[in-house]
Amino acid sequence: MKKEIMLLIGVAFLCVTSHAQKITADKVPAEVTSAFKAKFPEVKDVDWEMEKANEFEAAFKVSGADQTASFNADGKWMETETEIKVSELPAVVKQSIEKQFPGFKMEEASKVDNAEKGLCYEAEIEKGKETYEVLLNSKGELLSKNVEKEEEDKD
Repeated sequence: MKKEIMLLIGVAFLCVTSHAQKITADKVPAEVTSAFKAKFPEVKDVDWEMEKANEFEAAFKVSGADQTASFNADGKWMETETEIKVSELPAVVKQSIEKQFPGFKMEEASKVDNAEKGLCYEAEIEKGKETYEVLLNSKGELLSKNVEKEEEDKD
């Protein structure tokens, strides 16, 4: 019985610590802020989060569009995500989602420029109580599918 309780406590701890934590700019490593300023010199108003122990995410707006940029602790850029309208998804991406997930409605979309995967598109899709975040490349090939959990304090 003690083993099960300790296991449950451990799992609960991991769940709590796996969520991004908002941090102030002074808590972001200098390498990360320098890399951010070099990549986005025009951006002044930035909110920072620590995604994982060695991953930092900047949230900001460019020309009215919500964007995030992720960097590792050494300042290496990982990806930039730009919120777009679902109608702005390329036709091949929309058709691929409709074919692979019949009956699902596309709720949100983003254009993702990823250091490893190149240009991709992310969509939140929903059908009844099922919600997924799917990532497709520009050819419409599915790269990942993750279960989306409801966020209580969604911005």
